[in-house]
Amino acid sequence: MQRALFIEVGFGNDGHGQNATKASVRAARNAIEFNSLPSLSELIPGGRDGMKVHVILGVPDAYVVDVDVEQVKGVFPYGTVTVEARAGGLAAPSGVAIKELGDANDDMVIVVAHVTVGY
Repeated sequence: MQRALFIEVGFGNDGHGQNATKASVRAARNAIEFNSLPSLSELIPGGRDGMKVHVILGVPDAYVVDVDVEQVKGVFPYGTVTVEARAGGLAAPSGVAIKELGDANDDMVIVVAHVTVGY
């Protein structure tokens, strides 16, 4: 990325089921869902086609390998999107494991997303 125009952060959680992809998608959406940048396509050479989006996910170490980056890329409607999942985030007790909700244990999977948009 030659120039970063903005950086946003967000977090996502999966309280039951230990689904790191679900938490990652929620974190990516949280990072961008309250933004409106109407002139962004005018600032980027080539407009939306020239946009680059780089996402860094902080995922609890035990769950990093479970992240489906293609699903996270789907959060972004345009641009060239890259997603990198790293050890980070937090696995913390939810207080209860509910087998019917897919829980293998009582972990909540909490993911942090760092989203850079530029060209």
